[in-house]
Amino acid sequence: MSRSTPLRDVHESLGATLTDFAGWLMPLRYGSESAEHTAVRQAAGLFDLSHMGEIFVTGPQAALALDYALVGHLSALAPGRARYTMIVNPAGGVIDDLIVYRLQDDEFMVVANASNYEKVADELVTRAKDFDATVEDRSDQYALIAVQGPKAQEILSRLTDADLENLKYYAGLPGVVDGRQALIARTGYTGEDGFELFVANQDAVPLWEALTREGTPYGMIPAGLSARDTLRLEAGMPLYGNELSTGLTPFDAGLGRVVKFDKPGDFVGRAALEAVKDTPPRRRLVGLVAQGRRVPRHGYPVTKDGAVVGEVTSGAPSQTLGKPIAMAYVDTGVQDGLAVDIRGSQEPMDLVELPFYRRK
Repeated sequence: MSRSTPLRDVHESLGATLTDFAGWLMPLRYGSESAEHTAVRQAAGLFDLSHMGEIFVTGPQAALALDYALVGHLSALAPGRARYTMIVNPAGGVIDDLIVYRLQDDEFMVVANASNYEKVADELVTRAKDFDATVEDRSDQYALIAVQGPKAQEILSRLTDADLENLKYYAGLPGVVDGRQALIARTGYTGEDGFELFVANQDAVPLWEALTREGTPYGMIPAGLSARDTLRLEAGMPLYGNELSTGLTPFDAGLGRVVKFDKPGDFVGRAALEAVKDTPPRRRLVGLVAQGRRVPRHGYPVTKDGAVVGEVTSGAPSQTLGKPIAMAYVDTGVQDGLAVDIRGSQEPMDLVELPFYRRK
């Protein structure tokens, strides 16, 4: 049975199409997913992300525990800042990609994907056992609401006195939003400016309503998982289970920059990752833009002269480009003459560097 976020009744009242996603009943769309996508690019969208996991690591050696547990150098992170990183297995395969917030010197919040947060929490408990640190999964205590788009700061500033103007990208600060305590983070998964608000469950509905009230005059509308997926695809952002898995290392995904070999001490997966860091991967992650109108989808073969040279990991129509796009792993060295086998038809594709879209 799917779990519900604190905003389920709100979604139903708005006529959302609800679907199971990673064991959660989530809004897929409220009406037109293309309208939701466009609103985020041009004004703002309001998202319920309460299915994400929040795992706290606290104590005198919390930073050292995370340095050992994750591939990033988290002890170098300043309080109030956030970092994109990964947790890998001993073979270097990606268990999940994460955002870690350093709230205080001895307090970190690890935000994990909905499908993986229980696994991540268990791994962190195991990996922190030799450190003076405590790991606690507090996912059930938090709702997460995101405002994403070029009008996000204008909208949110109507509800808070927090210094949004000087809040940097990948930073967070505690603040009061519409009279409610929140962690205000300048992060997102859409390729636009925006904020993610971590609040207590009981504050989710009134905060959503307040944001709706203030955001509607700016053109903000609620947006579901479909729009979130096409937005992150245009921005070239990986999705766990598509572009990332335990069968792939960060280097395979073109994200080797998140692996910090210069941090002191050992970390889980270090030896395996050091062994492959200077070896070009067999396949690389690229962008594909369709020359025609047919849409390449997850799992479709990528071909060259009829031979399979890769596989699509994510694909959808792009509202911004006006063409179907996809991310795919293709054999290293292949540059042109690509097609995607769409139900037996070889549809020609142009290979491009990621991302497809970058905000000005």
